[in-house]
Amino acid sequence: MWSIIQAAGWPIWPLIFASVIALALIFERTWSLRQSVVAPAGMVDRVLADYKQHGLTQEVLAKTAMQGPLGRVLAAGLANVKSPRPVMKEAIEEVGRIVSHELERFLTTLGTIAAMSPLLGLFGTVVGMIEIFGSQSAAGSNPIQLAHGISVALYNTALGLIVAIPSMIFYRHFRAKVDSLVLEMEQQSIKLVELAHGERK
Repeated sequence: MWSIIQAAGWPIWPLIFASVIALALIFERTWSLRQSVVAPAGMVDRVLADYKQHGLTQEVLAKTAMQGPLGRVLAAGLANVKSPRPVMKEAIEEVGRIVSHELERFLTTLGTIAAMSPLLGLFGTVVGMIEIFGSQSAAGSNPIQLAHGISVALYNTALGLIVAIPSMIFYRHFRAKVDSLVLEMEQQSIKLVELAHGERK
């Protein structure tokens, strides 16, 4: 591994740094965007059961808010359960926008790495080409410098693509996952509003 890094030259270090960040973000988002953590199934029914059993107390609101992003949205609705439907809906939407923004955390960074990695690889390729042309002189070419320039060009191009492709795949996957989770939270929030105002049984 170290021999490859040496052969690729100094332009490979930004790509290695980007790959470490991308890998950390992929693991973090995979862990944080689980359905069971963000929007567990049947949470509305459990929240309403607690509300009917204990009433609208601070303990019930705190317990609901601690149950992840969907819990915070439902707690905002529950806090305004005695208000008219538009007020309750507005409170849910306000918290929902904040929660949605938090679910998208780090995705911009991952998308930037996916877009930037091929450019960093291209930069390494250009550096390698400069070394190749620099090996030419009136006395002839320097084979060691020529070989090093070729390895710098090829290794950086390859690593740029190796970093970019998985980063783009996971970026698209996480974007779709966030959209799906936001839709699920909207549906459960609407269900809470309708059940609280007697519009659904």
